[in-house]
Amino acid sequence: MMGRMGTEGANFRVIAGRYRLEETLGRGGMGVVWRATDQLLGRQVAVKELPLDETLSAAEARRQRERTLREAQAVAQLSHPHVIVVHDILEHDERPYIVMELVDGDSLADRIAAHGPVDAFEAARIGVDLLSALSTAHAAGVLHRDITPANVLIEDGTDRVVLTDFGIAQVPGTSTLTESGSFVGSPEYTAPERMSGARTGPAADLWSVGALLCAALSGESPFRRDSLSGIVLAVVSDEIRPPAQAGPILPVVQGLLERDPGLRLDAAGAERMLREFLETGLAPAPVAMAVPERFGGAERRYSTRSVLATAMLVAAMAVAGVSAAALLANGGGDGGVVPTSSAPKASVRPSGTAGSSGGASVSPSPSTSPSPSTSPSSNTSPSPGTPTLSPTNSE
Repeated sequence: MMGRMGTEGANFRVIAGRYRLEETLGRGGMGVVWRATDQLLGRQVAVKELPLDETLSAAEARRQRERTLREAQAVAQLSHPHVIVVHDILEHDERPYIVMELVDGDSLADRIAAHGPVDAFEAARIGVDLLSALSTAHAAGVLHRDITPANVLIEDGTDRVVLTDFGIAQVPGTSTLTESGSFVGSPEYTAPERMSGARTGPAADLWSVGALLCAALSGESPFRRDSLSGIVLAVVSDEIRPPAQAGPILPVVQGLLERDPGLRLDAAGAERMLREFLETGLAPAPVAMAVPERFGGAERRYSTRSVLATAMLVAAMAVAGVSAAALLANGGGDGGVVPTSSAPKASVRPSGTAGSSGGASVSPSPSTSPSPSTSPSSNTSPSPGTPTLSPTNSE
């Protein structure tokens, strides 16, 4: 791969006459992330190289490239200190590339794998920054759809939180489905309405934040199970049991993990409650939409129709020959190349929950986690062989 499209040297290549690709930082089904030098401006950047799907026709490949670039352009319009900065979008030899800021640091998943779960104050701080970033994205009509610990970076030195990898984001005027009519994501962090194939909105991203907070506090998503079918059913219908460590911010977690998206705590409310906790140290007061009893034996189940749809989804996966083990090993079908940074390079490990970095004490989640730090970019369709969940309805 290094020799193809090379314009200089044996150990690096230059694309678009400007960006020198020097070192692989992460690799996954949705492409490769490189540490690179912008030779025009003399700065270090991260460059995401999107794969070419040789199974697509020329017309399909062109549409895929156009969609990828269009979605990257939409994300590039987002201006927020906790959203990854997209510097440039280009094509080289008919392959899309996305140039992003290089964040020196680890993903939240890698950090938890190395140092263990965080305390409630750190989780609240991360939650505030993510919710603020999502408010900006949602106001622009952009849904992230793959918020996991592997897609959140913590910058060394500043502890700045950066939301990365908008690879399967939904932007205004584009379809959320891939060419195959399936959707991709990380099951343990996917909202029940999206899991069952229903049309989704900003509330689906907020559910993911709730699951991420649980993972940050305990080391794993509350929906982690030993099989894909178990994960799906846990998300859609099982009793939700937030970890004990979530106690200080339990009303926020409960509000975000409300199965009915119409009753789910919104970004502004969740951010306000977490800020109050950070300022006072007192647990936020429960909100009406997050009734504690729903997290006990009396919790309302998801609709029968949705449960049936989910069962059909799991059956379809089985018929397709995609096992849960394969899904988990391949990153849960999210296909995202995880963030990239200038921290010392480590081997790329599968998974993406808090601790997706392969630490024995932390259970990996269905997402791909890259080397120590990251900078992902926009991508929409999985590569051949990447497991995907097939919804019953278009989103």
